[in-house]
Amino acid sequence: MKKDDLKRYLALNCQGKARAISSSRLQRIIPISENDLRKAVNRMRREGVPIASDQTGYYYAQTAGEVYGTIRTLKKMRSGLDAAITGLERSLNGFSGDRG
Repeated sequence: MKKDDLKRYLALNCQGKARAISSSRLQRIIPISENDLRKAVNRMRREGVPIASDQTGYYYAQTAGEVYGTIRTLKKMRSGLDAAITGLERSLNGFSGDRG
């Protein structure tokens, strides 16, 4: 299974922020599509696996600080998505009663 391969690879080869690996490189090593990579990382995080990330790539977190950094980034992303949803909802005022 790709998720298990990914978890194993990160745990063995990408411990800590200094050893982060880019998504494009991971896709070549595993191999896994970009979409499946994001889904697998999301699934592992939901299961409590400390997969962290930053602008340089993904890594298996070694410290709570590395996990907190990823949490902060995800919260900023969530805030941006919430703002986009709010804007799109406001745009609905410009349409007639059509919902689809």
